[in-house]
Amino acid sequence: MGIDDVVVGTRAGKAGLEAVLQRPGRSIVALDFDGTLAPIVPDPEHAFAHPDAVIALAALAPKVATVAVVTGRPPALAVRLGGFAGVPGLEHLTVLGHYGAERWDAATGEITAPPPHPGVARAREELPALLDRAGAREGTWVEEKGRALAVHTRRAADPQGTFEALREPLTGLATRHGLIVEPGRLVLELRPPGMDKGVALLGLVRELGAEAVLYAGDDLGDLPAYAAVDALRADGVPGLLVCSAGSEEVPELKERADLVVDGPAGVVDLLRRLADRLP
Repeated sequence: MGIDDVVVGTRAGKAGLEAVLQRPGRSIVALDFDGTLAPIVPDPEHAFAHPDAVIALAALAPKVATVAVVTGRPPALAVRLGGFAGVPGLEHLTVLGHYGAERWDAATGEITAPPPHPGVARAREELPALLDRAGAREGTWVEEKGRALAVHTRRAADPQGTFEALREPLTGLATRHGLIVEPGRLVLELRPPGMDKGVALLGLVRELGAEAVLYAGDDLGDLPAYAAVDALRADGVPGLLVCSAGSEEVPELKERADLVVDGPAGVVDLLRRLADRLP
């Protein structure tokens, strides 16, 4: 089976896929990491990319303007978990980490970044006491992202209940320090405003003068990127929205997507088919 067998459910999505096929050298393929290239696991430090992801990316990357991994993780961690460094064929890979605040380019292996937001450090100091007051320390895990903090409740005795109980106090903490709270699948992330995947994606499109975009994601944090693709379509840049539906936890993306695939394995299969079709 090839890319022609992929059933895209919307007219806009079909136009987006066709534009990528016709103008690959002017196209961007952008992908979330967790839940899209890598499965969701209890410990994010062990969320390694699907075993065939690098093979598919290395086959596709030389045929398009760039392949970009757009993630809330620090880029160095995404590179390590993805196994992206030093892979032949991935010279055009870019990792936009911290929602675009930090950037890693495979061609140089270097990370570029502005100074961190001071509110993150202040929130980090207050976070342990806040979790104690909320009775949420046991089973709740804080992921240190450098430019952001993510509070995971997946390991708690009542994951959803703990998630809901922490929404208000974490929002208050973020507001006091000039940050925002971004909810995801059993995770609440505190980060500076203006850092989102939509901003990162639009910046890359402008930088490269891209004429078509494919974006694949799986979580609420990908909605700004979906909105960015919608805005690009309105400006005449075709786009294809792909949902990596490994679970039913985030129906919002599935409802808005042009194409739904079965988790990271489905994303990898789509990338492979696309690479096989392009010259």
